[in-house]
Amino acid sequence: MADQPVWRAGLEKLVADDPALRVGAAVGDLTDLPADAVYDLVVLDVAKPDAAALELVIGAAPFGHLLVSADWTGRPGLMAAIRAGARGCVSRLAEQDAVREAMRVTAQGGFYLCPRLADRFPAELPGSPAEDQGGLAPREVETLRWIASGFTHAQIATRMGLSQATVNTYAKRIRAKLNANNKAELTRRAIELGHLTPVGPS
Repeated sequence: MADQPVWRAGLEKLVADDPALRVGAAVGDLTDLPADAVYDLVVLDVAKPDAAALELVIGAAPFGHLLVSADWTGRPGLMAAIRAGARGCVSRLAEQDAVREAMRVTAQGGFYLCPRLADRFPAELPGSPAEDQGGLAPREVETLRWIASGFTHAQIATRMGLSQATVNTYAKRIRAKLNANNKAELTRRAIELGHLTPVGPS
């Protein structure tokens, strides 16, 4: 289910290209589904997992194993969606192969978490430490350390086993969270937060 026709059409095409999957219904609103309908898989796309979106998750869950596609940059997040009934979560930026795998796993009753969301999930688990000081997730802290140590985004991507695009995304988030506009400010904030030891005179 998606209220954006273009996104819905893209998902239908993705399903059509996979012989293991078949579209049972494609709707823009839950009220367009028969009240007694049950599917192996329900895919729900929401812009952000806010309170209204969580109501949609709760409403969609009874129709079948639920896979939720969202932005996931705010709160409530992954755990809230899972508690509301999601059996799988993917990023709106996920690759087609990841979305296809998510649909297969979720349809079979398994749990699927998009690789793009792997860094966010541990911080939301009950009893897990809160996000690092400064509001940074663990991989963002690691990225900040590399940046403050003078490495380029390409070098950081190689060291962290990530794509340069992912490192660019991390860097953008870090700058926003720390209100830093350039590398010098990022380095200063890294030192202030204890993520980098300043180099003094020898």
